[in-house]
Amino acid sequence: MFFDTHAHYDDVKFDADRYELLSSMPSKGVELIVDPGSDLKTSRIAAELSERFPFVYAAAGIHPHEAEGADEAAFAEIEALCRREKTVAVGEIGLDYHYDFSPRDRQIEVFRRQMELAGALGLPVIVHDREAHEDFLKIMRDYPAVRGVVHCYSGSLEMSREILKAGWNISFTGSITFKNNKKAPEIIASMPEDRFMIETDSPYMTPVPCRGERNDSSYLKYIAGFIAKVRGTTAEKIARITLENGKKFFSIE
Repeated sequence: MFFDTHAHYDDVKFDADRYELLSSMPSKGVELIVDPGSDLKTSRIAAELSERFPFVYAAAGIHPHEAEGADEAAFAEIEALCRREKTVAVGEIGLDYHYDFSPRDRQIEVFRRQMELAGALGLPVIVHDREAHEDFLKIMRDYPAVRGVVHCYSGSLEMSREILKAGWNISFTGSITFKNNKKAPEIIASMPEDRFMIETDSPYMTPVPCRGERNDSSYLKYIAGFIAKVRGTTAEKIARITLENGKKFFSIE
């Protein structure tokens, strides 16, 4: 059974069949799902989905793309959502210097504020880091009491070692199966067994051999299969250890 630790079923691409698709996941071998919001609207939807489906958990946060528009009312509601019983993390938060949809200084400010919230509530964080590695690492170091996971990992082997040294986890998506992702095998091979997780980032990052399709949690099998091949083990073992790693990270019994 798989744990999809990061899937956006709040996304508009699931509007036509969201509930039906989620209802089918246990029969497809998916035991648990975490849906992280990226703004108020999607964080509310994630919370609603966690109430509707016993195997779905939520995270609430403001993504760096949305940082510029975040006001005090937004922060207050994110905090309220994070206090719910089935909200297991603050996220998706972080920095994105690829698109720069929000000014970088505002991204940093909003990221830091949500790191402080996570520390106050005793929750882990789900972090988006795209082409902002230096600033991300600085902020990570500034909050040593906050646990986190870097989702859809895109950094170097050296950076992965620093993240692990800080006590954080790393999560892999279908991007590891892409031909142009030359760094992935070395990083995957080096990971301690108890410190990595898998995710789809649905509806995005659809793995090979299904690229071009809408992604969903049933495609975790391709990610697990790729990792298993790199590590010289079985997809069943990768499913089992990443399920346990995810449950431990998000404090899910």
